[in-house]
Amino acid sequence: MALEDLQHNFLTGRVEDLVRWARRASVWPATFGLACCAIEMMAAGGADFDLARYGMEVFRNSPRQADLMIVAGRVSQKMAPVLRQVYDQMAEPKYVISMGVCASSGGLFNNYALVQGVDQIVPVDVYAPGCPPSPETLMHAILTLHEQIRTGEILQRRRTATPTHLREADQHWTPEVPVAVRIGTPK
Repeated sequence: MALEDLQHNFLTGRVEDLVRWARRASVWPATFGLACCAIEMMAAGGADFDLARYGMEVFRNSPRQADLMIVAGRVSQKMAPVLRQVYDQMAEPKYVISMGVCASSGGLFNNYALVQGVDQIVPVDVYAPGCPPSPETLMHAILTLHEQIRTGEILQRRRTATPTHLREADQHWTPEVPVAVRIGTPK
């Protein structure tokens, strides 16, 4: 039996697959709860929903130790530079989940004081809909992010997208269409 006849196993697997598996199994979220969605995010980390089964039981207080930012709640204009600073301090590769309708599109707060979508500040990888979204919705968004990490779709999207740093002309990141979470819809 030649080496070419063997299927991938722990000796002949590709390094890229191993790195993707390690990244998927060790996503550490940063604490960035801003409104009522933060209560649902905290509930997802509790015993009833148990985010520990995904290897994310500890929410990091320092952005230098985290690689996932869950933006839970509405973002005010005064909080937007702080959100961008926390995002810039996170180590690569970094991911963002926009949790709730207020973070995703401004929600029912259509005024000058709130950012109408966090994707104007940072690139969003997955949206979790709802007002407030349930812990199950957040867990589904995390599983969607895990699938994107496993398949490498995030790296392909970021290579072809506008760079994540702020452009000098308009001071906003130009988003593209990320994957939205659909509850109850099979892929």
